[in-house]
Amino acid sequence: MRALPEPAWPVVVLALIQAGDGVLCLGPVRFVRECFEGVGFPREWWWVTPPVKFAAAAGLVVGVWVPWLGVVAVWGLVLYFIVAIFTHVRARDFGRNLFLNAVGMLAICVLVALYSFVL
Repeated sequence: MRALPEPAWPVVVLALIQAGDGVLCLGPVRFVRECFEGVGFPREWWWVTPPVKFAAAAGLVVGVWVPWLGVVAVWGLVLYFIVAIFTHVRARDFGRNLFLNAVGMLAICVLVALYSFVL
């Protein structure tokens, strides 16, 4: 692990993506609602997703100066999206939500983790 993430811009971009995702989960907007319903995520737990997304974004931003927190945040997101992929597969939701959202975000998170914190 590096002393500081280098380069830091992928970490900041991922933080912005997560903050934006958190905003989309506040309502949630229609496509997020359909995604939650598609995997059978209980409605009484929907409120959890915005704080998780905002916490991840904050952890990534602070992680630019406190690397261990950035590492925890980015690998936490990797775990989050692995679980998301599992829930889509379990629900047989093999559409856009699985491949574009969950798999795409998993790839971005792994790349940011490796590019900014490891390699």
